[in-house]
Amino acid sequence: MPQPAKRRQEPYQRVLLKLSGESLAGATGYGIDTDILKFLAGEIKGIKEQNPGLQLAIVLGGGNIFRGIKGATKGMDRASADYMGMLATVLNCLAMQDALEKAGVNTRVQSAIEMRELAEPYIRRRAVRHLEKGRVVIFAAGIGNPYFTTDTTAALRAVEVGSEVVLKGTRVDGVYTDDPETNKTATRFETVKYLDVLQRGLKVMDSTAISLCMDNQLPIVVFKVDEPGSLKKVVQGEAIGTLVH
Repeated sequence: MPQPAKRRQEPYQRVLLKLSGESLAGATGYGIDTDILKFLAGEIKGIKEQNPGLQLAIVLGGGNIFRGIKGATKGMDRASADYMGMLATVLNCLAMQDALEKAGVNTRVQSAIEMRELAEPYIRRRAVRHLEKGRVVIFAAGIGNPYFTTDTTAALRAVEVGSEVVLKGTRVDGVYTDDPETNKTATRFETVKYLDVLQRGLKVMDSTAISLCMDNQLPIVVFKVDEPGSLKKVVQGEAIGTLVH
């Protein structure tokens, strides 16, 4: 039988952190909770201070404000709804930038939809240069096209900038056989293969994102982001959460 993949045991140097819009909403499930922003900014500041050479990019969803596919199911044109969702991610990215800058972390927001008064346009080489200079780069507005999720954005941007891993911060501590919030008998995977995620319909990222990571052999680590110190542990290479490989 094939042996399970060995977990990394050394710090990452360049990572992409994917956070859902819902992770910013708190208990209300809608909008932006400033306390959560401050918590995340503090966690990010901590890992940057611990490892000054760490290069970090972030992709945020927009589901706490508007989710395109839900708008489409209620009769909106799918492309128009998706563009609205992209603009929602910009709001979240600007809020994250503000929280990080107030915590003393240098940032740049790059948008796939041009809006020069608010953010730089997305240019891959410029993004890499910002990372090399130690700035946290926050990618806004998805990939600039409808019909693609921010999960796919995270996978694509991670491949483009040469990230070693996609860190998927969620409300649960890994990938389970079923939703652990509704099924108490669900069990957590230590590691799971890309094809198993696709074939079993496990809720990690959408199929386009998983396929892109699989094609480029880009690992994904799913972990509980709202637990203090968890981001530090996963960046250090500790075996927490679930490794998708």
